[in-house]
Amino acid sequence: MVLDKDTAKKTAELLLQINAIKLNPKNPFTWASGWHSPIYCDNRIILSFPPIRNYVRENMAKQVEKIYGKADVIAGVATGAIGIGMLVAEYLGVPFVYVRPEAKKHGRQNQIEGFLDKGSNVVVIEDLISTGKSSLNAVAALKEAGANVKGMIAIFSYGFDIAEKNFKEANIQLHTLSNYPYLLEQATDTNYISESELVTLTDWRKSPDTWNQTV
Repeated sequence: MVLDKDTAKKTAELLLQINAIKLNPKNPFTWASGWHSPIYCDNRIILSFPPIRNYVRENMAKQVEKIYGKADVIAGVATGAIGIGMLVAEYLGVPFVYVRPEAKKHGRQNQIEGFLDKGSNVVVIEDLISTGKSSLNAVAALKEAGANVKGMIAIFSYGFDIAEKNFKEANIQLHTLSNYPYLLEQATDTNYISESELVTLTDWRKSPDTWNQTV
């Protein structure tokens, strides 16, 4: 769920501006999953642009407080959300931890890095939501460690039906600064994409796992 339309469109504008999100309907990308896609998103690029990372940090922090109240701990999902999660925690003046995809095979074999008291109220920070599987894996690890996970805030979501289903089944509240519909709206308003490209991008969203663009 997007909390504020203006923030959603501004976030989309900034992500397009620095090529954190690339739209290329005529020459689709291939994701690690094998899916063909006219969009590619790498929000870690935000960290290299101080004014934009500050915008994202402040808006995520304000939404944490507005939606979930005071968090005891901010948790970032490794690896994409470690940087932005730490910035949000710093802005709020609260501790930070991050969650690995799985426990380390050596040393203390941690999956959660940092100090986390049992019973702590935790808000999870994520950079990107696709299916939600890795994000909810982090939530499960935090719960297993005794945390009270209040919810999650991400920078951007593709808004796939499978993600909505996964979060609903896990009973985890998800909010994002921006999402795919607002991205397309912003890209159209600024003539970043043409009408024909909008059709292609809209069609992909309907069935991303089977979509295959032919040029």
